[in-house]
Amino acid sequence: MGQRPAAPEPAEQQKYKNREMEHMAQKTIKVETVAQAYLELLRDREIDCFFANAGTDFAPLIDAFALFAHQGKGAPKPITVPHENAAVAMAHGYYLATGRPQVVMVHVNVGTANAINGIINAARDNIPIIFTAGRTPLTESGLPGSRDMYIHWSQECFDQAAMVREWVKWDYELRNFAQLEEVVDRAIEIAMTEPRGPVYLTLPREVLAERHEEIVFTSPSRRNPCGPLHPDPEAIREAAVMLVSASNPLVITSASGRNAETVVHLAKLAESFAIPVITFNPRHVCLPTDHPMHAGYFPSALLQKSDCILALDSEVPWYPSMGSPPDDCKVIHMGIDPLQSRYPIRSFPCDLAIRADSAYAVPMLTEALAPYCDRQASQIAERFNRVSEMHARQLKAWKNAAEAARKNAPLDPVWISHCINEVKDEQTIILNEYDLVLPQMDFTSPGQFLGNTSVGGLGWGLGASIGVKMGSPESLVILCSGEGSYMFGNPTPCHFVSRAFDAPTLTIVFNNGCWNAVRQANIRMHPNGWAARTGNFPLSDLEPAPHYEKIVTASGGYAERVEDPSEVLPALHRAIHAVRVEKRQAVLNMVCKHPRDI
Repeated sequence: MGQRPAAPEPAEQQKYKNREMEHMAQKTIKVETVAQAYLELLRDREIDCFFANAGTDFAPLIDAFALFAHQGKGAPKPITVPHENAAVAMAHGYYLATGRPQVVMVHVNVGTANAINGIINAARDNIPIIFTAGRTPLTESGLPGSRDMYIHWSQECFDQAAMVREWVKWDYELRNFAQLEEVVDRAIEIAMTEPRGPVYLTLPREVLAERHEEIVFTSPSRRNPCGPLHPDPEAIREAAVMLVSASNPLVITSASGRNAETVVHLAKLAESFAIPVITFNPRHVCLPTDHPMHAGYFPSALLQKSDCILALDSEVPWYPSMGSPPDDCKVIHMGIDPLQSRYPIRSFPCDLAIRADSAYAVPMLTEALAPYCDRQASQIAERFNRVSEMHARQLKAWKNAAEAARKNAPLDPVWISHCINEVKDEQTIILNEYDLVLPQMDFTSPGQFLGNTSVGGLGWGLGASIGVKMGSPESLVILCSGEGSYMFGNPTPCHFVSRAFDAPTLTIVFNNGCWNAVRQANIRMHPNGWAARTGNFPLSDLEPAPHYEKIVTASGGYAERVEDPSEVLPALHRAIHAVRVEKRQAVLNMVCKHPRDI
C-alpha cells in the first residue's frame, strides 16, 4: 500500500478554513420587492451594467432602480437603449472589452423578437449575455402586477422562449422568490461555462412585484463556472507528429486572439517551427501583422500546397467552392468546440480534433514540437526564410496598393484604410463591420481589432463600439462600417446612448451606394448572368444615398462628408480631436466609388 499523504500544516488548515468560511458567508439585505432583491443579487455578482429597453413589465424594476439611486448604489447601472438589437450589441461589445458577463433586458415577446438578431451574433461569437425579458402578466386580476393594459392579453405567448431557444444555452422562467438566487446563479454559470454563450430568462411582472422584507443569499456565490478546457496530452503528441511529418504545415485561425495569451503563444509556435499563419476572416488580432510568419488573410495560395493544416479556433478554415487542400493533407481542428457541434452541416476533413482552450493547447503543442527542432533545423530554417520572404513581398504589395489608391476619387477603401492605420495608436481599438481593408492595417498587440461575428447579423458594429468604449473608457474606439450596416445599426438610438452615457466613438461610414456583399454574391454565382451583363443589380443599390453624417448632429456629434482623397487624413484628425478632446462622438461619411464604376 502507498503512504498516506501528509496532513496539512495547521497554518494551511486555518487558511483553508478561513477560505471556506468566506465562501459560506451569508448576506442579508432589506428589500421591499423581488425586483429589488434581483438587482441586489446582480450587484453582488458584479454585474455593473443593465442594458435595457423597457416596457410595461419593467414597473417593479424601475421602482427598484429609483431606490438604488436614492441609496447611492451605482451598480448595476441602468443603461437606456431605445432599440433592443442595439442593447444586445452594446452588451456584446462591453464583454469583449472586459471579459465579464453582461445583462440585457427587453420588453416581453416583442422586445425579444427585436433582439434576436443580436442574440444570434452573440451565440455564434460565444458571448455570455444574461438575456432577460419580462413576461406578460400571468393573472388577469388579484395580484400586484396583474394585467391592467390592453396589450397584456394580446402579447401573451404559449411559449415565449421558443423564438430564441435555438440560440441560447438555457432558458427558464422565474417562478417565485424562493428560487431567485439559484436561478440567477444558474444563468451566470451556464453563460460563462465554455463554450460561452447567451442564456434567456423571463421575469413575470407579478413575481417581480411580490412584497418581501429581506433577501438572504450566499456571498460570494459558490456557483462558479467550469474552468478552462485542457487538451488531452496524447492528442497534442499526435498533432505534433503530424506537423513534424509535414513539409508545408499551415495554421489557419479566425478567433484564437480572443484570449490575449494565445496571441503570444501562437507567435512562439509559428516562429519556433516556421509555420505560416493565415488569419482568415479574423475577429481578433490572432498574430501580430509584423510577425514574419504572418501569411496574410486568404488561405488559397498556401492551401493547395499544404500537407498538414492546424485549424485553430476557426469555424470555416476555407471555402470548399474556392479550393481545398490535397486529399492526403492532414487536418487538425483545435478549439473549445473544434467540430462546431451547433452547426447543422460542417464537413471539413478532420484527422484529429482537439477540444481545448487554445491558450493552454498551443503552448503544449510548442513544447511537444521542441525536441524535433534540432533534428529538423535545416528544414525549419529553409521554411522560415521562404515564409518570411513571402511576408516581406506581401507587405510591399500592400504598401504599393495604398500608393496607387492615394489620388482615387471617389475614395478608395484601400486609401481610407491606410489613413486610418496612420492615425491610430496603441490606445486605439478598431471594430470592423465591413469595408476596412485589413492588409492596410498594422495590428501588433492583442485587442486592437474586433471583427464582426461569423454569422453576420448586420447592425452589430454601432452598438458594439459603444459597448467597447463603455468597457474601455480610456481607449479611442473607431468603427468602420458600410452604409448598409450603419443603417441596420439603428444610428439614432445608438448616437443617443453614446451622448447620454458619455461614450464617444468615431464611426467611419464607407459609403459606396450599395450592398456590395449582395452584389458580389450575385456575381460569384452568375458571372455571366443578366445582372452582370446589364449592370443592373436589383435589391442591392442604396441610392440616392442619405447624408449619413447628419444623423449624429442631432445628438451633438461632430460630422463631415469626405470626397477628396487629400482630405481623408485631415478629416480623421479633426474627428479624433472631437472624440478625444471635445468628448463628442463623430461620424465621417467617406464617399467611395460605386462598384459599377470600378
